[in-house]
Amino acid sequence: MAISISVVLLLLILAAIFLRNGGLKISHAIVCALLGFLLASTSMAPTIHEGITATADVVSGLRP
Repeated sequence: MAISISVVLLLLILAAIFLRNGGLKISHAIVCALLGFLLASTSMAPTIHEGITATADVVSGLRP
């Protein structure tokens, strides 16, 4: 578990750096995909899923 969390934090930091630089390369996309897979296997996954669902509900409820 400790190794998984440290890898998730490392990939999160790398993804943030890649996004700030503005250049998206294939290596950046792979890091972001690995981050997503690792986050899905952590205990944060249900919270992230609920947050995304709530955001989608709010956006779908907006009327232009």
